[in-house]
Amino acid sequence: MKKIIAILLLNVHLFNLGGYHFVFQYFIHQSEEQIVKEIYENKIDATKLVEIKIPVHLPGIHKWKNYVHVNGQLQLKGVYYNYLRYKMAPDTMSFICIANSVKTQLVTANLVIAKEFNDVPLSKKGHDSSLKKASWGAEYSFQIPDFKFAAFSTLLKTKLSPIFYPLNNPYIESPGKPPNFSC
Repeated sequence: MKKIIAILLLNVHLFNLGGYHFVFQYFIHQSEEQIVKEIYENKIDATKLVEIKIPVHLPGIHKWKNYVHVNGQLQLKGVYYNYLRYKMAPDTMSFICIANSVKTQLVTANLVIAKEFNDVPLSKKGHDSSLKKASWGAEYSFQIPDFKFAAFSTLLKTKLSPIFYPLNNPYIESPGKPPNFSC
């Protein structure tokens, strides 16, 4: 009986140390999967779509006429969005997004619970805003394309033909003495 109580108390302690974080990550992952599934099945209500324009300075980019259909995630001012398509201009990036309110609520709740467990005082908003961004581009999170190159299935046979000339005598015969050099 003492072993069972000890194991139970150990599990409660380990959950308090960081288990809640894993539970929140699981639920966040499930919400992301759900919204991506809705996007691929075209179950997204067109009235919930939002256009977000982000100012950028890209002088080498020409203005795109149409949106590119790429799925990804974007966080702006504490709200998480899943974007469906985007287009670029030299001064702005336009995203067509849907707000992921479930993920936003879960991340906010995770921050509040983590700070309560760690005895960190909360601000009036419910989370600490004392952390500053490192640079102007730190608040944007873009997908990085991952390329994988595969080798061809047929390989060419290489034929080695080294240049080799056998030398019987390594010394070269001289026709005579070298000329005398004097200034």
